[in-house]
Amino acid sequence: MTVHQKYPNLFSPLDLGFTTIKNRALMGSMHTGLEELEGGFERMAAYFAERARGGVGMIITGGISPNLEGGAGAKLSNEEEVEEHRLVTDAVHQADRHVKICMQILHMGPLARNNNPVAPSAVRSRIARKTPHELDTDGVEKQISDIVNCAVCAQKAGYDGVEVIGSAGYLLSTFLVEKTNLRTDEWGGSFENRMRFPVEVMRRVREAVGPEFILIFRIAAMDMLQGGMSWEEVVKLAKKIEEVGVNIMSTHFTWHESAVPTIATMVPRAAFTQVTGRLRKELDIPLITSNRINMPDVAEEVLARGDADIVSMARPMLADSDLVKKAFEGREDEINTCIACNQACLDHTFNGMEVSCLVNPRACHETELNYEKVEAPKRIAVVGAGPAGLAYATVAAERGHSVTLYDAASEIGGQFNLAKRIPGKEEFHETIRYFNRMIEKRGIELKLNTRVDADMLSAEDYDKVVVATGISPRVPDIEGVDHPKAVTYIDVITGKKPVGKKVAIMGAGGIGFDVAEKITHEGMSSALDVDIFAREWGIDFKNHPRGGVTGVEPVVARADREVTLLQRKTSPVGRGLGKTTGWTHRITLARRDVKMINGVEYLKIDDQGLHLRINDQYEIMEVDTVIICAGQLPLRDLYDQLITKGVDAELVGGAFEAMELDAKRAINQASYLAAAV
Repeated sequence: MTVHQKYPNLFSPLDLGFTTIKNRALMGSMHTGLEELEGGFERMAAYFAERARGGVGMIITGGISPNLEGGAGAKLSNEEEVEEHRLVTDAVHQADRHVKICMQILHMGPLARNNNPVAPSAVRSRIARKTPHELDTDGVEKQISDIVNCAVCAQKAGYDGVEVIGSAGYLLSTFLVEKTNLRTDEWGGSFENRMRFPVEVMRRVREAVGPEFILIFRIAAMDMLQGGMSWEEVVKLAKKIEEVGVNIMSTHFTWHESAVPTIATMVPRAAFTQVTGRLRKELDIPLITSNRINMPDVAEEVLARGDADIVSMARPMLADSDLVKKAFEGREDEINTCIACNQACLDHTFNGMEVSCLVNPRACHETELNYEKVEAPKRIAVVGAGPAGLAYATVAAERGHSVTLYDAASEIGGQFNLAKRIPGKEEFHETIRYFNRMIEKRGIELKLNTRVDADMLSAEDYDKVVVATGISPRVPDIEGVDHPKAVTYIDVITGKKPVGKKVAIMGAGGIGFDVAEKITHEGMSSALDVDIFAREWGIDFKNHPRGGVTGVEPVVARADREVTLLQRKTSPVGRGLGKTTGWTHRITLARRDVKMINGVEYLKIDDQGLHLRINDQYEIMEVDTVIICAGQLPLRDLYDQLITKGVDAELVGGAFEAMELDAKRAINQASYLAAAV
């Protein structure tokens, strides 16, 4: 066997006895929304097959429900559904017969989005719509039987195994925790009784599928719940699950209702793998670890220090289907890195939308967005090297067009160069690195420090001009907006203007929150240090109290500054932020004593400070600095001039629509347009 020089652990096979996983890279489970769509299984087949060709050793699908009560959307319980799933397994095995694909069995329990959610007890989750129906003894038996039947159907459908999820606040995990299991029968009370349900599920599944079928259990190794499972209970459950014949244990680190971020970009890379490493010492079967492992060197480090046997990279496989192949071939600089923004993946999932990826719009759209080579290349000028311009230029060049990319700045990136300066958003450096490499690889002529006018872009020189000039910050029409106290968010983020001790931020959208984060932050970014992160979010990795968090008070370092975040809208401040990350920003700023006020009318800025009206009451905020985050206006002058000259021009990104700064929309739009040119 040849040992990979750079990643010897990542590219070593894993022998399970009856079968071998070719490497230690796992594409972890993600719900995509394709499962419920008409023609969705054909799209899933293309999606998973592309990742199989991209080098992963094993794939775990998004969650599939064992019955209607399970509420995961798609279910697998009969022969007709078996045939649908066979499309997926056949496609993966045809793409690479050595790749294993396992189906996740997901019973959502009290979190099911249906009219009859079920649970061990009638305890409503903080994030659920309904109080669940308490299962009687027959109901418990039915759920076990249905999960077993689902596993048997998965085997018939050609899957190499199944993962049963026993974490996250879904059905199995709610049996385990006292606050959600109030039963006094054999399924409740002592921990031995509370763990009986998941143990019995796994025991009966193993009996039904036989010994030569991969069986994975996903355990909440640290559930991040006040009063959650103790470390002793986690170990006891894991050992019992191992005893009944599970091949692999997959560690998970949260319930969905937990108030601790585990996958947002503010979370350090591989922050939780130490928990897996600790559990690994207690078991004899291989363990999977996960969460914020987005590059091959991180995966290799995790494996090398013994934290796990397999590394799960879920969202990174959305961002780049060839991640593992690129690592194997020494092309790490070409990896389109997951930045953990969640904007097109998890936010879409929890809003009932199709999943994709901010940095890779092809994700989950492999049958409809493809970058085919062109027969007649065009000469294309792209003006503006922000997210939209970069996406358009690199896709067009990949297809064979001759592309020249202009930008007035000294570096590419546009608004990403602001984002990367915000503590907790350091991952944006990776996207800029990726685009720099693609510019080089695709042979794009890059002209920085070049301010373009219409006279430079004649129809004789270019067949098409793409205007990606972005936005300019909107200046509100109020008295004193040019007062020395008033500064723009760009000047604050770039450090061009000083910020005083007392600050008002006009505008509480994403930029307003980013600015508040930057000016209230003290010390190193918690995204770069696990100890700081644990301290700020009240996690005790060393002693592992119940849930990892019980009795631990968050300790937040903050700058010596009084900050008030203001918005015109009467809706709660921060409501428009991303569903899966917005709450983390609100909590962080609240812990730094940032005041948030809605329903504000701005009147004027002068030596006294910011004059405003709140609930019909006139007030003066005596502040040193007023930071203006009042929206954006599209920069379209160049486009208008080009159209007047008869040049074939097209608007993309913020220049097309600047209502909100939205890199997801900009990259998506630019990629589709460049795929069609």
